[in-house]
Amino acid sequence: MSQALQDRLVELGSTVATAESLTGGALAVRLTQLPGSSDVFLGGVVAYATEVKESVLGVPEQVVREHGVISGECAVAMASGVRDLLSATYGLSTTGVAGPEPQEGQPPGTVWIAVAGPEGVETRLLELEGDRTDVQSATCDEALSLLGGILRMEGSVLG
Repeated sequence: MSQALQDRLVELGSTVATAESLTGGALAVRLTQLPGSSDVFLGGVVAYATEVKESVLGVPEQVVREHGVISGECAVAMASGVRDLLSATYGLSTTGVAGPEPQEGQPPGTVWIAVAGPEGVETRLLELEGDRTDVQSATCDEALSLLGGILRMEGSVLG
């Protein structure tokens, strides 16, 4: 997390929580690297298994059955679920295929991220290149970028 993003969250009195699958906790690590991150980061859930997505984050079984876990619908449910679970202002989620093998018919590098906040949920489909580490790192970059963009929009609306 950049200092500017952390400062913006503090300025808005906002908090964030994570629901991660393919990033395996790497997004939470990014959000806790700066001093003072405890003012804005509440915690996270690494929901690698589908059962954890459903039982802990509240991803509806119907979403998994109809869309799969590598879908915008799953990313939305994960972000909303962790936001509710931890009473955060924003929930960030990551789900997808880090590789090296395809999953659910999706090639490695297919990733969905979502940010759930007070104004709704925004998703983004990513088609990333590289090995597992590259895909995981780029996913974290994109998730933080999406959150930053939402915070900037919130600022312009408030301003």
